[in-house]
Amino acid sequence: MKNKPPYAIDSVDHALLLAQTLQQEGRLRVTDAAERLGVSNSTAHRLLAMLVYRDFAERTADRRYVPGRMLRPTQRSEAPLALLRHVTLPHLRALTDRLGESTNLVVLVGTEVRFVSTIECTRPLRVGDRVGQALPAHLASGGKVLLAAAPPGELDALYDGAVEVDLPRLRRELTLVRKRGFAVNDQLTETGVTAIGAGVRDVAGRTVAAISLAMPTVRFDRDRLAGWVTELSTTAALIERDFAARHEG
Repeated sequence: MKNKPPYAIDSVDHALLLAQTLQQEGRLRVTDAAERLGVSNSTAHRLLAMLVYRDFAERTADRRYVPGRMLRPTQRSEAPLALLRHVTLPHLRALTDRLGESTNLVVLVGTEVRFVSTIECTRPLRVGDRVGQALPAHLASGGKVLLAAAPPGELDALYDGAVEVDLPRLRRELTLVRKRGFAVNDQLTETGVTAIGAGVRDVAGRTVAAISLAMPTVRFDRDRLAGWVTELSTTAALIERDFAARHEG
């Protein structure tokens, strides 16, 4: 499993996380960066200034920061990431506290899922922080949920010419995901890690994100799967409720 190293340098980690966030979301204020990292505004300002100095970021006239020339162009999710993160985090924390496993929020970007938020559990053996990372959508639990909800024809467009994807088999799997309402990734993307995913819908009923419960495979028990899925579905419904309330407000 890939976890944060015990000798991690916080300032380096913070700068890299800001660079990843700029690449994915495109624009940040100093206050946004400070809140994301859990640091003071002055610390966030210094980190962003260093990114500007090294051409990983640029400062605009309205005092926001955008990706610099050193960050390669990348596709972005159409989901409202900042709002999703704000609404989702308290529910992911509660879910992790109840189940004792790490939880994630992911969105679909092309043929990948991007990790928007992670809440790590406190067990010594755990799945670590995945924020900013990307996985093949057709293998990841959250990715399968999001692909299963995609409009007809979009799957063909996404995987046209992709020789590494068995499209007929993927269609059959996604049909089952739609029927069940969840998906499982049992070591398809990382040896020793198993995850269960469920979708999160917006006010129009579109599945715009997914949440996942990720655990070391040694703790995955199929007899507990129904209970885990119920917990995920309940959490997704709470997120959808709060998401809708923010839109109405």
